[in-house]
Amino acid sequence: MNHMTYARAGNSAEAIRLAGERPQSKYLGGGTNLVDLMRENIEAPLSLIDVTALSSEIVAREDGGLMLGAAATNTAVAADRTVRQRFPVLARAILAGASGQIRNMATVGGNILQRTRCYYFYDDAARCNKRTPGAGCDAIEGFNRIHAILGASPSCVATHPSDMCVALAALDAVVHIDGPRGTRTIKLVDFHRLPGGHPEVETELAPDELVTAVELPLLPSGMRSTYLKVRDRASYAFALVSVAAAIDVAQDGAIREVRLALGGVAPKPWRALAAEGVLKGLPACEESFRTAAEAELKDAVGLRDNSFKIELAKRTIVHTLCSLTESARA
Repeated sequence: MNHMTYARAGNSAEAIRLAGERPQSKYLGGGTNLVDLMRENIEAPLSLIDVTALSSEIVAREDGGLMLGAAATNTAVAADRTVRQRFPVLARAILAGASGQIRNMATVGGNILQRTRCYYFYDDAARCNKRTPGAGCDAIEGFNRIHAILGASPSCVATHPSDMCVALAALDAVVHIDGPRGTRTIKLVDFHRLPGGHPEVETELAPDELVTAVELPLLPSGMRSTYLKVRDRASYAFALVSVAAAIDVAQDGAIREVRLALGGVAPKPWRALAAEGVLKGLPACEESFRTAAEAELKDAVGLRDNSFKIELAKRTIVHTLCSLTESARA
């Protein structure tokens, strides 16, 4: 049995101080990922610092943006009236993830920091560079149906599991961070790292830093947005492919603005910048959407069991954008 200490922080400053005083500590929010990892002996912190006292407020700003406190639960965010009105893609992404009970516990900060659900990462009998740097990656030659087709490396082909983060990537979200060296911000699309040769380093967050909030800037296309998740079963399954999309179409039918992000296909929430670049100014039609999807997936690399994801991702992009634009015309 692992012995550990526990402390409850009243604010971010106290949490950071406690973490500095206690080696090998971990911040504990809802615990929906960390407790699982501890149960499987993947994580073994010597100290847990409870940060549920951090802000759980969801604040609508005068400029049309939104601030989500790190301790806000997924349920609270998905149910918030302003989120549903201004950023429906976020509410739908959250509701597509996990079960109601888990959403009641899971927090904004914890969701961003959750780790992969790769089978081999959770199996301590398997080789995993993310769990044990330099050990190798059994997923590459193993059963890899759920694994990455974009952004992977010879060291790691795991995918990021979050639905919420895919929506946040599409919405240009900004992560607010506090630490011993002060506060800073980083764009969500830059927060998670691709594996390269060091898949054990998953984010740009320093070990002594803490996520305190997520900011959603005003996005004209945010109100016309949605999330589509393709999975093996209707509930409580991680995405094979998911698409978060927001689009603004001019009166003449040309695309003024579009935001796209993909889930289930990469080691991080994948912002589809190539597709966005193709679409701007084109007519909002199926042919344009297919051209953009082809451009985004042209560098995708399938493994033995997951090459189907390449065409699935293309079709999901097209279907999601067609649904958004057809509903606007109706």
